[in-house]
Amino acid sequence: MTADAPPSVDSVTEQTFLARVLGADRSALEAKGTAGLRSELMRVLREAVRMGRLAPGIRLPSSRSLAADLGLARNTVADAYAELVAEGWLTARQGSGTRVAQRAELPRAESRRAGRAPLRTVRPRPAHNLMPGLPDLSTFPRADWLKSSRRALAAAPNDALGYGDPRGRVELRTALADYLARARRVYTHPEHIVICAGFTQALKLVGEVLRRRQAREVAVESYGLDVHWRLLADAGLHMPCLPVDGSGARTGNLAGMRGVGAVLLTPAHQFPTGALLHPDRRAAAVDWARSTGGLILEDDYDGEFRYDRHPVGALQGIDPERVVHLGTTSTSLAPGLRLGWMVLPESLVTEVVETKGISDWSASALEQLTLAEFIESGAYDRHVRSMRLRYRRRRDQLVAVLAERAPEVRVSGVPAGLHAMLELPKGGEESALRAAAWHGLALEGFSRFRHPDAAPGRDALVIGYGTPTDTAWAGALDALCRALTQVP
Repeated sequence: MTADAPPSVDSVTEQTFLARVLGADRSALEAKGTAGLRSELMRVLREAVRMGRLAPGIRLPSSRSLAADLGLARNTVADAYAELVAEGWLTARQGSGTRVAQRAELPRAESRRAGRAPLRTVRPRPAHNLMPGLPDLSTFPRADWLKSSRRALAAAPNDALGYGDPRGRVELRTALADYLARARRVYTHPEHIVICAGFTQALKLVGEVLRRRQAREVAVESYGLDVHWRLLADAGLHMPCLPVDGSGARTGNLAGMRGVGAVLLTPAHQFPTGALLHPDRRAAAVDWARSTGGLILEDDYDGEFRYDRHPVGALQGIDPERVVHLGTTSTSLAPGLRLGWMVLPESLVTEVVETKGISDWSASALEQLTLAEFIESGAYDRHVRSMRLRYRRRRDQLVAVLAERAPEVRVSGVPAGLHAMLELPKGGEESALRAAAWHGLALEGFSRFRHPDAAPGRDALVIGYGTPTDTAWAGALDALCRALTQVP
């Protein structure tokens, strides 16, 4: 075990406790007078538990040993321990010593009977954020966006300040039709594009339309985001899952799914495995949709970011009347803009627009006009090219450093997007997550994204290398490697 590792036994030695748990707070203790020592020690211990420096179940040094090392009276430490036991931070049992309490979540049924919200585990604030799904927000092109905003506002017609068309501003739909044709090979007319407040609203609207069309099931990939599955479930749809492997979703299975009316896919860069949908499977999905009248819901969340070749064209270009293309600025710019779009088959436009118009929580018209100007000025293309280089460097650094410091960990998936999947030795996911928490890393395990009906898959971590700022990236990468070297 390295010096930075969490203890492999169930106790904390005095040396480790003083160096890693108290840390800089030791000076605060030493500066207190006798009256404030107990309160200050309790504060430091609470913070150590809250920040994850003291993990649940860890045994603390005895009150006698800690008092001697800190130069305190034993009763001061013993009283601090006793109060923290009473508050629920620690537990104390004869023969087992004083330990950090397990802060488990109450079962849902039990919490409902009690009429109270479930108690959740107290999670420390991580030092390093490697959660997938976010870009580096520090790189948002503020100056160029402000210029576009000023130009857009100056040129905006008066009707832009009214309620407007549920499809969104025609200026943005026109700009998107041109951009998507050259960047993603999506071929459509501005009248077939609907602007929405991000991907979630788009999926919600399509789900409602499918249910009204008497669809019962939408097939989904066996690994993905549960928030998307919940949106479809809220629309009254069932979600059988397609197995996912190194070639993407097994779309050939659709032929045997008799009740399925649509399928949700991430063909350009499967989330979270990072696989590219194989050409044969792309063809199988389109053939299925044509033969059954089904729809393909194409989630193109980071299709612009491919690092070893030009991005693969969207499925929509193969059959615009059978594919709903769903895009967003959440990864290319920032999720806070709440700007997304649907490229719809002509047969769906009227129903989607009517559904959206009933309760339209669309993006601001001024933000839409700004994005239109941002695209038409060339600023969007420049930003995407810049971010493509930045994220490519980060992924290359991740692969190189892991090859050197954790060679048993393999980065899988095509070089694309803002996340990578790190395949671990069998049984290593749980221990890797524990080690990551100890090193202050926020990240996700592969199993977190498994569909309830899918068979258990590989042990892996899903790393969002787009999230940290440039100044934080090196530290996050180092902490990740240190955590991975502790995986058995």
